[in-house]
Amino acid sequence: MSRDVINVGGEEVEVREDTAKSYRGVIWALLSVGIIVAIAAVLFLGGFLKTASDGNLDKSPAEIETQRQ
Repeated sequence: MSRDVINVGGEEVEVREDTAKSYRGVIWALLSVGIIVAIAAVLFLGGFLKTASDGNLDKSPAEIETQRQ
């Protein structure tokens, strides 16, 4: 059985190779989800700020549509 070393809580722990691969896989998955959430938040806030700075917030949606036509 092959052994591998992972870093848990600041100290190195010797574990089996399959356990180390699973641990690294979970870390990568959490990192990927965090990056996706951060990108979605930036896009959402960017769209929200663009809408808020448009200047048409005091008009109803019907008035905005009649101005487009």
